[in-house]
Amino acid sequence: MDFTVKTYKQLLNALQQQGFLFHTFAQYIALETLPERFVILRHDVDARPQNSLAFARIQAELGIRGTYYFRMVPQSYNEAIIKEMVELGHEVGYHYETMDTCKGDTDKAYEEFCRNLETFRHLTPVQTISMHGSPMSPHDNREIWKKYDYRSLGILAEPYFDIDFNELFYITDTGRRWDGHLYNVRDKATKERPVTNPAFLKLRYHTTRDIIAAVENNSFPVRSMLNFHPQRWNDQLFPWLKELIWQNVKNQVKRVIVKI
Repeated sequence: MDFTVKTYKQLLNALQQQGFLFHTFAQYIALETLPERFVILRHDVDARPQNSLAFARIQAELGIRGTYYFRMVPQSYNEAIIKEMVELGHEVGYHYETMDTCKGDTDKAYEEFCRNLETFRHLTPVQTISMHGSPMSPHDNREIWKKYDYRSLGILAEPYFDIDFNELFYITDTGRRWDGHLYNVRDKATKERPVTNPAFLKLRYHTTRDIIAAVENNSFPVRSMLNFHPQRWNDQLFPWLKELIWQNVKNQVKRVIVKI
């Protein structure tokens, strides 16, 4: 079965065995010279933060550090879990969605963003942020930065603005699959900076085992960001089935949105 914690461990082990280094997103931004092969492990904590904590503990046992983006909503934000992740050496950032919560009012969205950022910074010095791509919302949370500048707040980077996805391969489990472009509304490169690298455009991985096989035969890109949504990953059968069924329903709705 895919999308189990066991499969996640196998992926990390395969990457380690093939000599990949692991960096948080903030570490990557600070690098002056890039290593030959590395991966950024990004995790969007949309819900069930205990699942993300399980991932964080596994990584710590393996000597790996990852980046975790928390939303400012009850189903994501959990101070105890954030504190433990920080103690384990992981990076915690803000998964912002204030254009959604403020119904497209940019000024109110920025004010709310600043308040939420300050709340996070009571727990950890947030250095990077990442937008939450609410598929059902008419608003793109990145629109806030057309008027304001996150760097003025001491933010180093935002993946969708500060990564060249033609140089760094980006792959996400959006849609509970690794080739969910048909169901991916916003979790992708921007229209202003599209992916044109032919080597990346031809790559397709459907399952996690497809990625593991590519890593083991040295065909996986040597520099990449893997984005996980840990609430989708379960070893227990009932939550695994529940997530599978619900995500398949959501995918059909999102596919219509993408077409529109």
